[in-house]
Amino acid sequence: PQHDHKKMKKTTGEILSVHQIYEKNPFLVKNYAITLRYNSRSGTHNMTKEYRDTTLCGAVDQMYAEMAGLHRARQDSIQIISTAVLKASECSRPSVMQFHDSKIRFPIAHRVPRASHKRFEKKFLPARPTTFVG
Repeated sequence: PQHDHKKMKKTTGEILSVHQIYEKNPFLVKNYAITLRYNSRSGTHNMTKEYRDTTLCGAVDQMYAEMAGLHRARQDSIQIISTAVLKASECSRPSVMQFHDSKIRFPIAHRVPRASHKRFEKKFLPARPTTFVG
């Protein structure tokens, strides 16, 4: 059965409890879909966003940061309607789908040389380190 969202004034509502949702496996990257409603300067809008994260709380944090940057929406004007974990085939956003490659590789652009042991660390060197790779 589908439940309707009833309109309620802030003064009549009361927060009974707040619980953080802990992930069963926080070391596995998952695709999350977040359906939300937010109030902008021009009106109320519904949207669905997709994120890749290890936890649902991390995906929600990404959503709040993105909504603040792209839409100038504050946290109190955003209502999360539903969240879901998506399979790779169910994703539609290019920003999420670009990481679905099993042979994905990331270049090392700035390699900082480290001493193999603490006794070889030098505070002052006669030349700057070479960090460029390529």
